[in-house]
Amino acid sequence: MTATPVTLNDVCLFIEDCLHATAPTQEDGFPLIRTPNVGKGRLILEDVYRISQETYDKWTRRARPEPDDLILAREAPAGNVALITEGQEVALGQRTVHLRPDRVQVDPTYLCYYLLTPRMQGALLAGETGATAKHVNMKDIRRLVLRSLHDRDSQTRIAVAITGFDGLIENNRRRIKLLEEAARLIYREWFVHLRFPGHALAKVNNGLPEGWERVEIGNVSPFSYGKGVREHERIPGNVPVVSSSGRMATHNKALVQGPGLVIGRKGNVGTVHLILPDFWPTDTAFYVSGIADIGYLYHAFQSAGFVNTDVAVPGLNRDFAHSRKIVWPTKELRKQFSEMVMSHAAMQFTLERASAKLESARDLLLPRLMSGEIVV
Repeated sequence: MTATPVTLNDVCLFIEDCLHATAPTQEDGFPLIRTPNVGKGRLILEDVYRISQETYDKWTRRARPEPDDLILAREAPAGNVALITEGQEVALGQRTVHLRPDRVQVDPTYLCYYLLTPRMQGALLAGETGATAKHVNMKDIRRLVLRSLHDRDSQTRIAVAITGFDGLIENNRRRIKLLEEAARLIYREWFVHLRFPGHALAKVNNGLPEGWERVEIGNVSPFSYGKGVREHERIPGNVPVVSSSGRMATHNKALVQGPGLVIGRKGNVGTVHLILPDFWPTDTAFYVSGIADIGYLYHAFQSAGFVNTDVAVPGLNRDFAHSRKIVWPTKELRKQFSEMVMSHAAMQFTLERASAKLESARDLLLPRLMSGEIVV
């Protein structure tokens, strides 16, 4: 390990702030990395905003992000650092910072995880104030002191050990995505294009096969309001607390018996989350549970056209949501599709739990590797 402390600026070719402007976005194109897209070690590209070639060229004119560069979040969540990997052509959104490590001095993967250790996170977020902050200043980033860096060869060995965990986590993420995509494609094939099992023999009237109908959601699956549970009221446990944006915490008791659906009411209006275990939906969401067709409804709700309808306080109005119509196929088809969805969801749940254990093991190992307590 190095005896003489160096700063983050010393081991980087450059540290560049983002453009302080809002980029115009579009349906497809280059990923625009905002702070929610900066995870711990990797970029989170699900639901990422996208920009055109013209915007990408403008937003990367200072420096074009390359593989092995780092992106640091200055706010929400402040301090997260992610490594750009091969094939990721991205641009920086607001409140992010672009770092290019000097590979002669430091392994980029090692530096990424070094910055994520509890000791360095504390130093980064405290800055010159000495108190944990929600915002990281550029001068504090550049002046951040790196103590006890490993020699270059040891850095590479540590990086390989850590990325072994991340490789398994990423593999699980891909498998989850494939399961989700398979269910979406089958839903579209069966219930949009009407190529369901036995479709060749089905009679079609007014655009729907015989035995199908269009129903208002409120008549088949009325929404219930979630209930707020404040942070100081939560007791950590195995029960997921679910808001309009998804799982946000845990609690030791449930409000609703699973499986069920959580539908965004405030904030992320109209988002739909399938939850298998008993859960606690917050007051930013509606929920549905105790219905046999949960698997089918999960996909039907995603195409129901839930939009913001409350003018004074933006959100999804329950009466409006109940009035939306969805295709209601035969009981046999709903059952067949729901069973497939729930089977996929069970596999996804298993993979998510496995990834959570891998992340815990990695986070436990990380400071010990960086401190030299464990040698590789």
